[in-house]
Amino acid sequence: MSDTSPTPAPEPGAYPPVPPAPPAAQPGAYPPAAPAAQPAPRAQPAAQPAAYPPPAQPGAYPPPAYGSSSTPPATYGSAPAYGAAPAYGAAPGYGYGAPAKTNTLAIVSLIASISSFVILPFIGSVVGVITGHMSLKQLKTSGEQGRGMALAGTIVGWVGVGLAVLGIVVAIFFFVFFVAAYSGTTGYSS
Repeated sequence: MSDTSPTPAPEPGAYPPVPPAPPAAQPGAYPPAAPAAQPAPRAQPAAQPAAYPPPAQPGAYPPPAYGSSSTPPATYGSAPAYGAAPAYGAAPGYGYGAPAKTNTLAIVSLIASISSFVILPFIGSVVGVITGHMSLKQLKTSGEQGRGMALAGTIVGWVGVGLAVLGIVVAIFFFVFFVAAYSGTTGYSS
């Protein structure tokens, strides 16, 4: 067996003094070194009150034998006994939930508004504006995602409607201008 008792600390002044350094071997090479300062004796640390209770002595609670089914007696502060495991089919209480669904009308609004610049100039814009407003109304009450797409579809739709109306006004203006210019130059005389 090994001795587990702590070794006593030496008393101050128990060490012999440090001898002085020998003189330099060559004269004039370096000045002789100053004698080394003696370290101050260490003071004994003050005893502080323990923040935690002392650890339990070995052998206080013997571990159960391997493979035994007996449990140690319940003591103060021990964990409570738990019931049976949950039945299969119950959802676990951890992890991420399913991602929120994107509103379908928001997607339709954005696609219709973008297609108004490529395929259907006026009809796509009107569909984008209508479905965008319907989607924004649904998003206020449901927990779905897609507010950005609905806003983008609505805004792009209104821009498309504005450009379509402006294009129609410009087309009518040019039509009237060319009809007036053409009718003034052709004078039939009878």
